[in-house]
Amino acid sequence: MDDLKKDHAGADEKLKLEQWEKHSIYRVPAAVRDLHPYAYQPQVVSLGPFHHGDDHLLPMEQHKRRAVTHLLRRTDRPLEEFVAAVEEVATELEDAYQDLGDDWRGERFLQVMVTDGCFLLEMMRTAGGRSEQDKESGGGYAENDPVFGKHGVLYMVPYVRRDMLIVENQLPLLLLEKLVSVEKINDAGPKVDVRYEVNKMVLKFISPSCKTSPPKDRGLHPLDVFRKSLLSTDPDRKPNSCSETCCSVCLGSGGREDEEEDASSIVLSATELYEAGIRFRKSESKTMSLHDVTFRCGVLSLPLIVVDDSTEYMYLNLMAFERLHAGAGNEVTAYVFFMDNIVDLPADVALLTSKEIIKNAVGSDKEVAKLFNGLAKDVALDPKSKLDDVQRSVNRYCRKPCHVWRANLVHTYFRSPWAFLSLAAAVFLLAMTVLQTVYTVLSFYQGGNGGDSPSVAPSPR
Repeated sequence: MDDLKKDHAGADEKLKLEQWEKHSIYRVPAAVRDLHPYAYQPQVVSLGPFHHGDDHLLPMEQHKRRAVTHLLRRTDRPLEEFVAAVEEVATELEDAYQDLGDDWRGERFLQVMVTDGCFLLEMMRTAGGRSEQDKESGGGYAENDPVFGKHGVLYMVPYVRRDMLIVENQLPLLLLEKLVSVEKINDAGPKVDVRYEVNKMVLKFISPSCKTSPPKDRGLHPLDVFRKSLLSTDPDRKPNSCSETCCSVCLGSGGREDEEEDASSIVLSATELYEAGIRFRKSESKTMSLHDVTFRCGVLSLPLIVVDDSTEYMYLNLMAFERLHAGAGNEVTAYVFFMDNIVDLPADVALLTSKEIIKNAVGSDKEVAKLFNGLAKDVALDPKSKLDDVQRSVNRYCRKPCHVWRANLVHTYFRSPWAFLSLAAAVFLLAMTVLQTVYTVLSFYQGGNGGDSPSVAPSPR
């Protein structure tokens, strides 16, 4: 009881709120981690204090120190300048980590920040093909370098890229900005926006095929920048639901009761939606944003998703970040939940693959279905998600019997040319039979009742 009174007396709610607002890098709770134990564990390199010193990550420490040496040699700047620049924002960097122990604050933390930050900058630079140019200034790497050479880039970059997306394995982008600012002091060229350059460098390394422009505002860390790129909107994107005219024809009038029913219902699987008359189409947006889920006049458009070995841990860490960081949003979680609803069986994966919505790099449709079903386990969904409008429209459309009848007709008789020809022949024969019947009946009545033909008098006996 004394401890409770002591804690209550010493609690400063305002101070706690201010401290929580500064956090951006979190430890995954045990309840979440136990569902996917290996998804939140870096494989080859620790970035930041949370996994620093893990036994299986120790071999990379010597390469981190080599990266610092190469960066100093290439930039021709003393180490003290980089340390001083990071020390200016050391408190802000410490506050970014949730529950950072007191043993980490101070010189130990500063050393890890400078070392890991320089390593990450060198890794991104060599992966971008800058190593050959840096050789002239004495800061390049040998071709047989196991990490920064051509061979190392080929086999090491995928693992480093994966570890950069682990929610516990993040470096604040403020750290990279400070290091790049010192690095570019001697640059004679035009002054560049360091914040934008860092965002661009990080996004290009994590997602080389990304066509989205990096955000101009400062991201929290690499995972945050990558998440924003997945949610970037296309200015030419169409609205999420049908137009007013189309809704009145396709969906009918939906009252308050319909909206409440739609909000609580679950989207059918892809094959069930297809049987109910829903057509699937790959989104035409160039950004492949997760926001590009639209439903217009019976057509459900979805962005292309490439499913490979990195898909599971990528979405799990993105959802963990949304769960832990207040104000981050719920868009990635809502998309994963939506995909889990429409992907239930291997047949659903096969259907979406045929429509070029899913690019299966795993191999088995069963494995892809299992992946989506596992991602949404114990997920908390925002009831006011933007995908609710799409879900309401899809559910109302599927409840219209005319759409189901039309879909059955199309799927039965228009699935192949032979089925269509048999239907056309049956309709033709039916039409000919009706015409023949009508002609016979008309001839009978015209001949029996006299019609327009003159009557003939009987001949006398």
